[in-house]
Amino acid sequence: MEQFIHTFLNVEIMTAAFPFLMKGLWVTVYLSLAVVPAGVLSGLLLAVMHAAGNRPVNRVLDAYVDFFRAFPSLVLLILIYYGLPFFQLNIDTMGSVILAMTLNTSAYFAEIFRAGIESVPKGQAEAARATGLRRGQVLRYVLLPQATRNMMPDIVTNVVETIKMTSLASIVTLPELLMMARLAQGRTYSPTPLVMAAAIYFVILFPLVQLLNHIENRKRTA
Repeated sequence: MEQFIHTFLNVEIMTAAFPFLMKGLWVTVYLSLAVVPAGVLSGLLLAVMHAAGNRPVNRVLDAYVDFFRAFPSLVLLILIYYGLPFFQLNIDTMGSVILAMTLNTSAYFAEIFRAGIESVPKGQAEAARATGLRRGQVLRYVLLPQATRNMMPDIVTNVVETIKMTSLASIVTLPELLMMARLAQGRTYSPTPLVMAAAIYFVILFPLVQLLNHIENRKRTA
């Protein structure tokens, strides 16, 4: 047990690695605060466009969603980071990561919003239209509020997965939490910094998981 603690929970190494991990944590938080809202808003926009019912547009939107849901996130990030400069599109590392992750997450959020909107009985929309509401007003005041209850568990789950996905940014040398932990590991020759990074992810994501459980319990009770 003592050997285990010395290897994985070395207090001395924790003290030395802590400043590195804090720098990486702020990058992870910044990245999450950029990608999650961008993915949610983009996904909502795609779902609203899909709800408009234009068949040619919907085919394009379906192709977009299917492509980015099926395409590996890591490969997408590498292609954007290393490929865009060949087309004279020079984006910094942070911008490349945000773009790649937004394209990926927007497809998942779009599917969540689309399924949520379609889960509301069609009679609700028809009744709202009969009162004189325009299509946009029906979506805003009738469909989305009702669909939100069905979508919340999936939205929270996708937010959790998106935050965890930010660790892929270390592949393109963005100094986020995982990369700084790996740097600290290389300097100390100990896995303790990686254990610290895992603990930090747990502290960030555990409240979201508990929120998800609370939402699902309320939904089952209702």
